[in-house]
Amino acid sequence: MFASLLDAFFTCRKNALLAKSSSPQVEGDFAMAPRGPDQEECEGLLQRWREEGSSQVLSSVSEDPLADKALAQSSLAFLMDNPGEQDAASEDKWSSRQLSDLQAAETLHEPFPQVLGEAPVSEVEAPLWAAVPVETGSQYADCAVLPMGALAAEEWEEDPAVVAWSIEPEPVPQQETSIWSFEGLGQLQPPPVEIPYHEILWREWEDFSTQPEAQGLEAGDGPQFQFTLMSYNILAQDLMQQSSELYVHCHPDILNWSYRFANLMQEFQHWDPDILCLQEVQEDHYWEQLEPALRMMGFTCFYKRRTGCKMDGCAVCYKPTRFRLLCASPVEYFRPGLELLNRDNVGLVLLLQPLVPEGLGQVSVAPLCVANTHVLYNPRRGDVKLAQMAILLAEVDKVARLSDGSHCPIILCGDLNSVPNSPLYNFIRDGELQYDGMPAWKVSGQEDFSYQLYQRKLQAPLWPSSLGINDCCQYVTSCHLKRSERRKYGRDFLLRFRFCSIACQRPVGLVLMEGVTDNKPERPADWSESVLEEDTSEPEPVFPRTIGAIQHCLNLTSVYTHFLPQHGRPEVTTMPLGLGMTVDYIFFSAESYENGNRTDASLVQDGTLKLLGRLSLLSEEILWAANGLPNPFCSSDHLCLLASFSMEVTAL
Repeated sequence: MFASLLDAFFTCRKNALLAKSSSPQVEGDFAMAPRGPDQEECEGLLQRWREEGSSQVLSSVSEDPLADKALAQSSLAFLMDNPGEQDAASEDKWSSRQLSDLQAAETLHEPFPQVLGEAPVSEVEAPLWAAVPVETGSQYADCAVLPMGALAAEEWEEDPAVVAWSIEPEPVPQQETSIWSFEGLGQLQPPPVEIPYHEILWREWEDFSTQPEAQGLEAGDGPQFQFTLMSYNILAQDLMQQSSELYVHCHPDILNWSYRFANLMQEFQHWDPDILCLQEVQEDHYWEQLEPALRMMGFTCFYKRRTGCKMDGCAVCYKPTRFRLLCASPVEYFRPGLELLNRDNVGLVLLLQPLVPEGLGQVSVAPLCVANTHVLYNPRRGDVKLAQMAILLAEVDKVARLSDGSHCPIILCGDLNSVPNSPLYNFIRDGELQYDGMPAWKVSGQEDFSYQLYQRKLQAPLWPSSLGINDCCQYVTSCHLKRSERRKYGRDFLLRFRFCSIACQRPVGLVLMEGVTDNKPERPADWSESVLEEDTSEPEPVFPRTIGAIQHCLNLTSVYTHFLPQHGRPEVTTMPLGLGMTVDYIFFSAESYENGNRTDASLVQDGTLKLLGRLSLLSEEILWAANGLPNPFCSSDHLCLLASFSMEVTAL
């Protein structure tokens, strides 16, 4: 016991003397050094202490354990109360090892007696201590120890002891402080720093409204109706659990639905879109959580679950303060009896009427058609994807068609499971695709299966006529029936019965009456010999089909360019199996282009819809720096897409 007390005392004494020393070079380990000084150093310090008159205390100590405790506290009081050493002791930076050794002697249960007639030593209150990382060199080991009060202040006065222990001239800012681990102290975590949500993952808002020559927003133009639209695949929880091998890089806590739901709602609240198009929306989560929460945020929501036994679907939400619903059309791609359309994917098409402020007077804005879908994923079945897209485009054509045959502004968005510049992407953007003989895997461009011996190839016609959609992606059945009905009872057809041979024949069962029904009329020379009978059977749908090609006339272009010039990398919206690619899109109506010229300028072309801005996407390298997708900030394996548009307000 006595040896351990001397050990602790000599350690404290040594550090106090070193703190007072003016030597710039300090050798050996300090606060965190192994226990027990060198034997020669102990003997030297003991001899110096005896010369100062403290040997009497040591010689009068008995072997009683209580006396050992008294010795420890007397020694501590001597160091703290000695006028010649009080300042140095108060400025000294004590290590946790030293404090634990000194406090160990004060844990005895019996009261502390007076020793050599001295007054009872009051309890010494030590300040709280915390480790502060400093730069280490060959002669500096471990780190200094400073009171907690020093950490709270932005700057503190540097005394010689601190300078001797730390070579850092200024305190390290909290946000740059690393995690330091020490025995007995645990880890000193830097305090959390509030990061604005829009700065997470470095996504920036790209504003195009500052380009009046490109957007047609000069001061002389009329008022504009502006709105924002978000498209987001939010990753259904059951699909994530069925494919858990895709998310082994994620911590299990961030994959919990309660955590993900809170993050998703934070994104919706931060960006606050006027129209929200969601994919992979799990049905029970929609009705129990998403729809009530979005309704509280001011949205009116429409939901379409996938057919069959699938439990997720698509949703389109809009703010009734900005739009009024004209019609809503759910789209099912499943067709019984057709092998080409035996999948459960769905879409949703809404026709919305923008609401303008009353102060603008008698004005109007064209309706807006919003289509949202999630097409088949299978990279090998491009034929199925083209057929599904044809059905969606036919529904959009029907909903958005005006009385004069033109179309109102259209926005088509969703997860199309196709990469930029693939045949499916080019078909939507260019309005035409020559598909005959094309390998099915090549339609979406997701994977390269050219090495396989057997490859499914597309053949014309891609879908049968019984589908009721022509090669221009338009419904044809209803138009054909109207034309046939007009032809069946037309004026020319009825005039054929004015003069015919049947009029000169006596009807069967006609009562013979003399002078009335017994005469036979004479047939005029210009009467026809027979009656042309009209074919009353239902005609087969007949419409022209282009061999091996499909097209549409909606004039769509993409909000995004799919390339980051400042980074020299492609844009990424998802990262399946760690490979970044773009499969999510927002297409919108644009004016026709001369000679089919579709360059980057298409993003700012004048038209009924004008693109005002968009939320930038990221490169694969940046997403890998954030541990891929999902991550603690983005709770889906897709990034959200956000764009701002304006529409012209015309006077009535």
